[in-house]
Amino acid sequence: MLRTRAICILIILCAALLPRAAYSAGGGDPANAAADRDFAAAAAKADKTALAKLLDNDFMWIEADGKGLSRSQVLAAVPKPLLSDATATPSERYDYGQLATFRFDRGAVHVLRVWVKRPAGWRALVYQEVRSLDAPAAVTPGTGKTCENPCKSVQYTPKTEAEKAVISSYEALETAAYARDAAAWDAHTGEEFVAASSNSDKLLDKPTRMAELKRANMAGLAPTPLVSARLFEFGNALVMSSRHVPDRGKPLRITRVWVQRSGKWVETASFQTSIQGEAAAQ
Repeated sequence: MLRTRAICILIILCAALLPRAAYSAGGGDPANAAADRDFAAAAAKADKTALAKLLDNDFMWIEADGKGLSRSQVLAAVPKPLLSDATATPSERYDYGQLATFRFDRGAVHVLRVWVKRPAGWRALVYQEVRSLDAPAAVTPGTGKTCENPCKSVQYTPKTEAEKAVISSYEALETAAYARDAAAWDAHTGEEFVAASSNSDKLLDKPTRMAELKRANMAGLAPTPLVSARLFEFGNALVMSSRHVPDRGKPLRITRVWVQRSGKWVETASFQTSIQGEAAAQ
């Protein structure tokens, strides 16, 4: 009896440590998992008819070279996915009620797929590719000597209270990153946080990112001035799609996922793809 009770207590404690409303690859809504598999199969075969049923009206496909394609552009000429294995198991999967994320990794290639629940069913909102560097970055693009944007203000006017709260948390997170303040940065990120960037040679989970900040090392990811953004709110989750122009190097397309927990918004994913077709800042 005592052993059984101890096991039950251990299970409860372990469950309490898991991110709220989040599931690994083995759990969550089977409907969005099925939709994601259908998307992968349709994209691999360039099946426009099948894809048309799965893409949200605001869908964006971001290729590894930073080229951004809208829903209509994708359906006009389906691009070839960087990872074309339609049967691949996601490295991580998280469900946040009306929003779900699937991440796939193979060597230096990382793919994020973001799904949103509409009245008609699950629809893909973002497909984004990132190719990591082969070696640590010699220079990390950032904001320069000061961090006005995005630490103190950004070029976006929030439309709702949730957007206002997310922008506030985003500015605080970037301020903490700029100051290499791991403790302050921790307060604005979820335990499942992960970041992939064209300017880094590694996939950064939360412990790794915090360790790098404590060593005063940006690991290729630094605050960069935000020049435009679109925010999509889905209950307790929000997707932030933005474009950034750093002090040096190529502009970036960044997708961030935010989740509301205990009355505050925390970042759970950040995918940053350099736009190779645009001139680099000097």
